[in-house]
This record gives sequence, structure tokens and C-alpha cells, in this order.
Amino acid sequence: MKVQIDQDYRYCENIIRQYSNSFYYTFKQLPEEKARAVFAIYAFCRSADDILDQALLTKEEKVQQLQQLEDDLRSFEHFEEKSTPLWRALRDVFNRYPMKVEPFYHQIQGQKMDIHFNAMNTIDDVEMYSYLVAGSVGLMLLPILTDEVKPEAEKAAVQLGIAMQMTNILRDIGEDFDMLERVYLPVSEMNRFNYSMKDLEKHNINDSFIHLWERLARRAEEQYDFFEDHISLFAADSRFQVLMAARVYRQYLSIIRHKNYDCFTEKNSIKRADVERIATLTMLEFESKRERSGSR
Repeated sequence: MKVQIDQDYRYCENIIRQYSNSFYYTFKQLPEEKARAVFAIYAFCRSADDILDQALLTKEEKVQQLQQLEDDLRSFEHFEEKSTPLWRALRDVFNRYPMKVEPFYHQIQGQKMDIHFNAMNTIDDVEMYSYLVAGSVGLMLLPILTDEVKPEAEKAAVQLGIAMQMTNILRDIGEDFDMLERVYLPVSEMNRFNYSMKDLEKHNINDSFIHLWERLARRAEEQYDFFEDHISLFAADSRFQVLMAARVYRQYLSIIRHKNYDCFTEKNSIKRADVERIATLTMLEFESKRERSGSR
């Protein structure tokens, strides 16, 4: 049994290692049991993402596969899950931690929104979508990363997920428009700053675009700040890793600003050296706080 579950977790670990080096590098530093649980949850979310990423599938086929994933989740909820590495690993996670299944359904709901994509009218619409595809992940991970799930910790986890997804949106404006024909920028804010669809088609980076981009970036930064203000609600053995994940992702905003807001032709990515620099600074900050608390 142990050999089997170890293999199942390695399957999940290989998925996060393949698709997200920065997250893998960060969460691999958690205690082993917690790291494996995070990898299993990532593998579930990746399975939903993979359906949308398959270019050869029709919209109807993607809907069918997402529905199958939802049906599999419902079977899991009723302890009738498939005997596959993903579902066996998730069952072990649910046995070890006080998990809730609702955020997993919300994740699938968010992916369905991408298939049946509609323009988003307000920032609130963007944040609701961001909750479904990313804030839900924060709630999935929370029982693993906290000693006790409290309402303020739930809010902090959701805010972090929303901030990360809004960062994705701001990073991938050009790719989403050119390749997927999707515009996640809220219509009301585009109108407010006088930035048109024609501007978007031409990849115009003018004052209107910068003001629009910064409006959303500041909203994301407020959410990152809220999360950091509540980092003490996370378990002592997990704070550094969660804070690292947040700060690494937040770095995208600085990179885009440094590249004069080019979200169209630039591939805005975070270098390993940047991750290591953020890790060093964050560790020094933790050590300084530990020394101050020890001297009292």
C-alpha cells in the first residue's frame, strides 16, 4: 500500500515539476507530507487546465471532458473514485487533512467559463472569475498550510489566488487576445480609460493602456498586501513557502513595468536567479523577525 501511494504522489510531483518550475521549487521545501499534498492538488487543477489547452479538441469535446472530470469528482465525493494515481493521491490528502470538496467544483466551474467565454464588464466580474480558477486553489490548499482554518485565513488565501490570476491576466493580454480571442480586461474599465478593442488589436501601448493596466495591477497588489498582512495565520512550517510563492508571482508586475508594459510581444518570464534572489531576501526577513521575537 505504501509503495503504491508513494508512486501515486510521484506521479503528481512529476506533473508540477513539468508545468511549473517556480511553484515546484517553492513547495518542494515544505515538509514532505505537506509537499506531496500540494502536488496532488496541483495535479487535479492541471487535469482541468489540460482539457482547455488541447487545441485539437472541439468546444463540445472540451465540455464533455470537463463534465467527465466533474462526474469523477462527484464519485470521489461519494467514496467511489477511480483507482488512478490522481484520485488515490487525493483520497490520501482528504484522509490526512480537513479538506472540503466545494473548491474543487468551483475550479471546474471556472474552466467552464473559459469554454463559454463572455466579455467581463466590471472588475468584480474579473475577480469572480479569478476566484473560480485561482481563489478556489487557495481554499484547496488552506487545510494543508494552516494549523486551523479560520475565516480570515480563508479570505487571505482567496485574495492571494485572485491576485495571482489577475497577474496572469495582466501578463498574458496579448497571448489571450491573439491566440485565444479572449479579452479579460473589464469593458467598463476599458471605456473609463478610453482604450478600445481596435487599440487592443493594434497592440497599442499608450497612456490609456498604461492607466488601465495599472488600475488592475494596483487592485492585485492590494490583494497581495492583504495576504502578506495575514501570513501569521499560516502554519509556521509553511509561511516561508507560501510567502515565496506570492512574492515570486508578484514579481511579474515589476517585470512588465520594467519592459514598458509590453504584454504583447515580450515573453514576460521569471528567471531562476530572480526566484533565488526573492528566496534569499524572504529568508533574511524571516530570520530577522525570529531574532527580534527571540530578544523580547
